[in-house]
Amino acid sequence: MYTILGAGGAIGNELAKVCIDNKQPLRLVSRKPKEMAGAEGKAADLLILDEVREAVKGSSVVFLTAGIQYKLKVWQMDWPVIMDNVIRACEEHNARLVFFDNIYCLGKVDGPMKEDTPFNPCSKKGEVRAYIAGKVLEEVKNGNLKAMITRSADFYGPNCKTSGMNLMAIEKLMKGKKAQCFVTADLPHSFTYTPDCGKALWTLSQDESAWNQIWHMPTAGPAPTTRHLVEIAASQLNQKPGITTLGSGMCKFLGLFIPILKEMVEMLYQNDSPYIFDSSKIEQRYGLKATPYEEGIRATIQSYR
Repeated sequence: MYTILGAGGAIGNELAKVCIDNKQPLRLVSRKPKEMAGAEGKAADLLILDEVREAVKGSSVVFLTAGIQYKLKVWQMDWPVIMDNVIRACEEHNARLVFFDNIYCLGKVDGPMKEDTPFNPCSKKGEVRAYIAGKVLEEVKNGNLKAMITRSADFYGPNCKTSGMNLMAIEKLMKGKKAQCFVTADLPHSFTYTPDCGKALWTLSQDESAWNQIWHMPTAGPAPTTRHLVEIAASQLNQKPGITTLGSGMCKFLGLFIPILKEMVEMLYQNDSPYIFDSSKIEQRYGLKATPYEEGIRATIQSYR
């Protein structure tokens, strides 16, 4: 039995599709699980240990793909509890853990972000992510848990409700409006295509030698500029590739009225220098190829129609 904790999000959905296609018995866990043919749904609150225990029971592999409210105070309060509960439940039931992480723990990196790039968070949210990823690595080091940490860059793809590229660029262009981006549109910035994550997570879970490592999801390179991606999307939509940039001052001001922008201010460092995500390890090991941006954007646009 494979179990996805935090099912229903962009990554969990793509992983679920691949598991079902491969006839893998699957349990989808969230507070309000939606039915999916070929899988069983189970309601659980990841903040409640007994519910996590019950959700993990009988699982050989557990994927933690949950996302919680994008608010620092919530992250500081809830993420450590969630991770402690998941680790404890996996250890008690002898289940392996795949934690789907982001790159906040790495901070501002001069050069490509790799699996062995040291943790160096430069944001409060990054400190939270470094702490919970560190908990996983500590349990692995102590021999208490078999696990892997997987990471993606900023992601985009079909039915991604939390993707900045989807929300700020593709959806805007589809409405005949200018795309938006943070700070600048003219620096390299990697984006990971969500269906590639589903395939990669499945591949890793099937290989005994993949465990107790960090893996980056396949991500197309070289990293494009946001402007280039907007031009691709605009061309496919027969729209003008206009872009409005939101600087830190504007984000701080708008954050007075739009909570999510207030939360984004400390993360703008990701946009004021090259953001280059290196996934050569998984590509060379398994021959996985990231979907080209032209193809991924076309499929993403089609998902709205």
